[in-house]
Amino acid sequence: MVDVGAKTATSREASAEAFIKLPPLVARELARTGHRTKKGPVFDTAIVAGVMAAKRTHEIIPFCHPLALERCSVDIASQPGGRIRIICSVAVHHKTGVEMEALMGATAAALTIYDMCKALSHDIEIGPVRLLTKSGGKRDFKRAPKRKKS
Repeated sequence: MVDVGAKTATSREASAEAFIKLPPLVARELARTGHRTKKGPVFDTAIVAGVMAAKRTHEIIPFCHPLALERCSVDIASQPGGRIRIICSVAVHHKTGVEMEALMGATAAALTIYDMCKALSHDIEIGPVRLLTKSGGKRDFKRAPKRKKS
């Protein structure tokens, strides 16, 4: 692990996104059932999984510091064309950043949606997963919005 002992604790925030592409049949079925499968409420379960994963990132990624997150939210929205967008936002007052926790939360939520929908199809795609913002450390980061092609 990186030695953060001499660093000053500051407010640190990060957000990450993950996308899922569903086959048309799966997207229609989820819309018809209110985003439920035989396993239960898909989006609600994915939100819980994303928060749990963000809180336990240090148990999965070997060199991450254990952090007591002060805020973690997972937002999930259906988009046109069978796409689902997940955003995980986290915050902590600490000596190290939380971008890995945001990425882990978004990824775990995406994997949970896959798991809950795989009985309908295995032709579900996850990705991209990427950091959107981070602040409070040595340098801030904000992903520039994609420009529309003209």
